Order: sequence, then structure tokens, then C-alpha cells
Amino acid sequence: MSQHRHPGAPGRAGAVPALPDLPEATVARLPEYLRALHNLAESGHETVSSEGLASAAGVNSAKLRKDLSHLGSYGTRGVGYDVALLVDQIEYVLGLTQRRAVALVGVGNLGHALAGYDGFASRGFRIAALLDADPDRVGEEIGGLVVRHVDELPRVAAEEAIAIGVIATPAAAAQRVADQLVAVGVTSILNFAPCVLSVPEGVDVRKVDLAIELQILSFHEHRKASLTALPATGGSALTALPGGLAATDPQEAIGT
Repeated sequence: MSQHRHPGAPGRAGAVPALPDLPEATVARLPEYLRALHNLAESGHETVSSEGLASAAGVNSAKLRKDLSHLGSYGTRGVGYDVALLVDQIEYVLGLTQRRAVALVGVGNLGHALAGYDGFASRGFRIAALLDADPDRVGEEIGGLVVRHVDELPRVAAEEAIAIGVIATPAAAAQRVADQLVAVGVTSILNFAPCVLSVPEGVDVRKVDLAIELQILSFHEHRKASLTALPATGGSALTALPGGLAATDPQEAIGT
């Protein structure tokens, strides 16, 4: 089976743009494949096997082949996938063929770091505006952009055609900022604030909570320590749980 472009992919004359109906899990993995493909291209690779790409992306090859089949990509037997072509296909599906303008609201410690991150530009995004409500921040220059007051958001959104809003404010301010973004027509929001946002139907929110990720890793550390501490005989041990509960199964004791 040979590799081919999706009917709506760029580079096909007269094609009508069309997007495959992808499972959410596949959509979540496509950026990992794209990152791995960019690294391969930078290393001079023109083709890659499904096993090689899966290993670079941290998934199993069967899952990768199924994901890419949704794009109409099957690779060439004995050769693998054309790296440049697959980059084109994934970037098209992810909407990265145009550089989307991003407004970053909140330039405290986290926002300042995000504003200076070079990886956005190389992956199809342009930080077009920095905004904050703190008068001490307004006027500061970061990465060639001057921080503007958040009240200027309507003007900024119109001038820069903002497609995505990034919220890096304290939790108490995040909902108000989300409402402001929605009011100016932004329907895609990346939220770094440790709270849940309420948005209208049709607005997509992705939440990044670093503390939650650390707590999940803490669970895995706790589980590994619990398993290591089991009696060498393999017998059941009575494990005390908070609240006076107890479990004889170590897996039960740690909530699995």
C-alpha cells in the first residue's frame, strides 16, 4: 500500500479542503508524531518506519499505524513513511498551515516564561500580543512585544486577528479574562490558571495544571514505594488508610 495525501491536503490542485473525523485520542497524539518527524527531518531522515516513528513518539507502532490511517497515510512497504509528506499531512490536519496569532494574558512569572518560549514560532504559532492588568507590567517589553493593558483586548483582537487566547493569570482573574476573550470572538483558550472555566458552547478550552501533573507523579512514586515495602514472603499485609479504613490488598490500599 502506498502513501497518499488526504483528498483535502495542500498540494493537490483543485482539492476541496476536508478534514477526517478523528478520535480525540488520535488528535492528542498527532502533535507528538509531528515533533518526532521534525526532529527526524532536522537529522536528515527522508523516510521513517512505523516502528522508528512510534519509538520516537513514545507510542506502540500498531497504534501509530491506526492513527495515521485516519489521515490516509499507510506508508510504503519496505520503505516506511515519507517524512516531509507526513509533516505536511499532520500540519494540515492540525491547522498549522497558517501561523495562528496568540494573545497571552498574564505576564507574571509563568506568563513571562511563556512569552519568551521560542518553540511556538517553530510550530506554527505567533505570540501577537501580551496583556496584563497590572500597571507595573504594562509597558514592559518582552521578546520584542510591549505589554498592553488587558482592557485593550478588543482592539488587539481586531488588529492581530487573534485565534487563540492563553490565560496565565492567577485563578481569581481567569474567569474574567476568559469572558473577555470570548466577548471579542476568541473560541480557543489554553488555560494555565488552576481553576475550571465556564465558557459557552463552541468555545474550546485546554487546561494545563502543573500541580496536578506533579500530584499524579506523586501517586506513582507512592505506589512504587508501597510495592517495594511489601513483605518478602508475598503474604498479605494490612494497610491502614486515612479515616480508619484498612485494606489487605496493596493495590486496594493505594486506591487502584
